Amino acid sequence: MITLYGIPNCDTVKKARRWLDEHGLAYTFHDFKKQGVPEDGLDRWLAAKGWQTLVNRQGTTWRKLDLAQQAAVTDEASARELMRAQASVIKRPVLESGGCVLVGFDPQAYAELAAG
Repeated sequence: MITLYGIPNCDTVKKARRWLDEHGLAYTFHDFKKQGVPEDGLDRWLAAKGWQTLVNRQGTTWRKLDLAQQAAVTDEASARELMRAQASVIKRPVLESGGCVLVGFDPQAYAELAAG
């Protein structure tokens, strides 16, 4: 089962959802805004990809943080705290399927996952 995590109005999430739909892959969508960030999911993502990959330093949410808040993100614990408080700082989408975790949208990685 595929679970896609993100925010519905995010362009990258829209691309990922469109790709999954066009390739006939069933998935469940988890909306960070409505459902929050799942604690166990965040733990799995951090273990699989690391906090540096999950924190989106290019996004609007990160850029809106003041310099002290940005500077305070120095390790997994501080990044986790920020991601729990502000889900929009998580790089999107996050896709989970059978123990595999993908962060961001990469059509080739999605195709490889779909191929098994």
